[in-house]
Amino acid sequence: MRRKLPTTQSLLAFERAARHESFTRAAEDLALTQSAVCRQVAALEDFLGVSLFRRTRRGVCLTEAGQAYSRQVASRLDALERDTLSVIAHQGAAMALELAVVPTFATRWLLPRLSGFRARHPDIQVHLATNTRPFLFEETEYDAAIYFGEAGWPGTEAHLLMGEDALPVCSPRLAGNGPLSPDAIAHLPLLQQTTRPYAWRRWFESHGLNIGGDLGGMRLELFSMLAQAAIEGFGVALIPTFLIHEELASGRLVVAHPQPVPTERAYYLIAPEHKSDTVRLAAFRNWLLAECAHFGRHPAGG
Repeated sequence: MRRKLPTTQSLLAFERAARHESFTRAAEDLALTQSAVCRQVAALEDFLGVSLFRRTRRGVCLTEAGQAYSRQVASRLDALERDTLSVIAHQGAAMALELAVVPTFATRWLLPRLSGFRARHPDIQVHLATNTRPFLFEETEYDAAIYFGEAGWPGTEAHLLMGEDALPVCSPRLAGNGPLSPDAIAHLPLLQQTTRPYAWRRWFESHGLNIGGDLGGMRLELFSMLAQAAIEGFGVALIPTFLIHEELASGRLVVAHPQPVPTERAYYLIAPEHKSDTVRLAAFRNWLLAECAHFGRHPAGG
């Protein structure tokens, strides 16, 4: 079945004209005549059946449809250019590895160790992009994902990396002479992680406390944000201590209570089945599993 796609030339002309909102400047960028750019954009509008520009006395400006389409076209042309440069750089070897990662795990645990992988595999370039929720691999360019949650994504294979024991932590001035009792913690502001809204309730329930109503407290998305908010004294946060070694070692954060929040979830390396045997992914998987085994797959607070 033939794909319903416009020509590359018309997309390039439209993207550059949309960027400048000027056919003249687009023509200068592309080393074409203004009339050639106009013809390409007109051909694209005919193909789509949609007006992308409004003609005004001062020149042209994007329509609402043109604004939306220009963002989509620009991102796809950028991705195509990156892919092309990657193939050229590696002479077709395709040794780049695209990973979706949870942010704080990537910055606090993975990146400090990644030089070891590069030393062993200097020909494999690892690219990281943040993604905290499940997705369909066929709709992305990712080769694999490091994800915290549960395995079992359709059409994938998963490798357990490590568990996660989150402890209540806070600033020393909030903890006082600490450690604090669960009841005392319940009366302090509780920092919430938006992707784990029930973590505090589970922690209190493990201590036999049933906290009703809204727990309140600032809501933040990333562990790094939670850590900084706790350092600033905004409240108590539940954070895996292996992600905040530096803050604990320096005394900027202290453990408010030594019992972690119970969890059945863990970090996994997840990859689509059809990519699991590629050379670059197999190399990264073997290295990552060895690092996790050395670190301790289920670190209890570190």
